[in-house]
Amino acid sequence: MNDTVLKPTLVIRQYTQLHPYADLFDEMKTLTNERDADTPDQLWILQHQPVLTQGQAGKPEHILLQTDIPVVQSDRGGQVTWHGPGQMVIYFLFDLNRLKWNVRTLVSFAEQLMIDLLQAYGIEAYAKADAPGVYVAGRKIGSLGFKIRRGRSYHGLALNIDCDLSGFQSINPCGYAGLEMVRLCDLLAAYPSFEQLCDQVVNYFKSREDFSDVQVITR
Repeated sequence: MNDTVLKPTLVIRQYTQLHPYADLFDEMKTLTNERDADTPDQLWILQHQPVLTQGQAGKPEHILLQTDIPVVQSDRGGQVTWHGPGQMVIYFLFDLNRLKWNVRTLVSFAEQLMIDLLQAYGIEAYAKADAPGVYVAGRKIGSLGFKIRRGRSYHGLALNIDCDLSGFQSINPCGYAGLEMVRLCDLLAAYPSFEQLCDQVVNYFKSREDFSDVQVITR
């Protein structure tokens, strides 16, 4: 009898246009609620229209100034953060039980993905045990927050490429007063584009053994 467990398929959606946060938030919840044991895992790579998202236990005092940037209440972990053009967002819609991952595995994977992407350009980035995310010389370049429902994950990470950092100036980023944010364009004279980083992410997943097949859909 063959007891080999088949590895899941991964479908990567690569979005070419800016997307409203609320629309994809609703779609993530719907997919998570309706998926079954045979549903392929998905990874969404995109950029959002400008938005502030507040975590499930987010404290309103971390929004320092009222601006014209919309604020959306989310159900992910963490506090308030900003998303917008020039920032790569990656959403992980994974069946953790099927992958035999726990929450810590997922968080560490997301952090290591960003660290490895940056390492390819000679940038020494690192994670912090007491403050999830990825940092370069004390400044935060990558944020993350997840929601797990019935062993399935959604939400994910955000990596700053060449975004307008003024979006962070009206908040305590991730709930940390005075936390300085940094971007790839601050660290490299010639930095990769969003599209180049998308290709790297796709190749990163194709090189791993967690999935039997990786399919890419451009939307």
